Amino acid sequence: MLAGLGIDSLTESVYRLLLSDPAGGVDQWASQLNVPVSIVQSSLDRLSELALVSVSSHDDVRVQAVHPLLGLEALLARQQAELVARQQQVEETQAAAAELIAYYTQKHSSSSGGVEYLEGIDAIRNYIVTIHARVLEEFLTFAPGGPQTTENMRASRPLNSRMLERGVQMRTVYLESIRRDRATTEHAQWLENLGAKIRTSPTLPNRVILHDRRAALIACDSGNTGAGAIIVTNAGMLSLLHTLFDQVWQTSKPLNVLPERVPGELTEQQAEVLRQMGQGRTDEAIATSLGVSTRTVRRITTNLLQLVGAQSRFQAGVYAVQHGYLPAAPQ
Repeated sequence: MLAGLGIDSLTESVYRLLLSDPAGGVDQWASQLNVPVSIVQSSLDRLSELALVSVSSHDDVRVQAVHPLLGLEALLARQQAELVARQQQVEETQAAAAELIAYYTQKHSSSSGGVEYLEGIDAIRNYIVTIHARVLEEFLTFAPGGPQTTENMRASRPLNSRMLERGVQMRTVYLESIRRDRATTEHAQWLENLGAKIRTSPTLPNRVILHDRRAALIACDSGNTGAGAIIVTNAGMLSLLHTLFDQVWQTSKPLNVLPERVPGELTEQQAEVLRQMGQGRTDEAIATSLGVSTRTVRRITTNLLQLVGAQSRFQAGVYAVQHGYLPAAPQ
């Protein structure tokens, strides 16, 4: 039952004997379990490593079990911290994958190898108009940056309308912060009324457009998406980008599903700010990734420090993991 905490079945049996029969000894426990004394001793060594047993204060030879409330809680906190760290690694890998593709292409600005570099906002806009007209089956988009500008939404409407009328399957992931911007939310709802599927995520790795599984457009600089972009047609890179999109899509929230606010628990935005605080990121960097203002992040940060009773940003992140404020990472 405790295998998930790194405790095998025999070691768990020894631990249970210590809890139920603390007056027994190694010989007695070995007899009860019908195993050699050396095996029980190995299990006790493992339990000692996990801080689940300690030497008795009355007898330097005898060991005693640490109360499960203390011992197992510490193991669970450690495991949860490891899960959050692994999830962080996954997210960082996702972002790095898109950034590395863009970086490579920017340094090799030719169309060889299934990549092509576009310089400047005009070239990017021209390409987007072209792919809207040519896409036949599928149009997938990461739309970071938070609330969209009125100009961009107005310019995209006729393009998206014609594309959806042709029966193209459109899926877009916006940042969670658009839910607090009426104009962007209404635009997203308008797209859904035409047949598009919209979801939101606390963060996004980069601006990406994938179409018909034939090509992808990736911003070279996630902080300045108009500076340049690359067109990817390499099959291996496209497979990687589609896997990335599907992972983000599965963990994102449908537009018509309102975020639940459970008393005593953090919102997705608060949890993401807290996670990035634990990474040592600045307020400005967090604001950019969430598509909100720096002032908003500072307000959230102040409230979070008070909520978890932490003295520093990093301490707040560690405390949040240990006390279950951050959601468990997906398996």
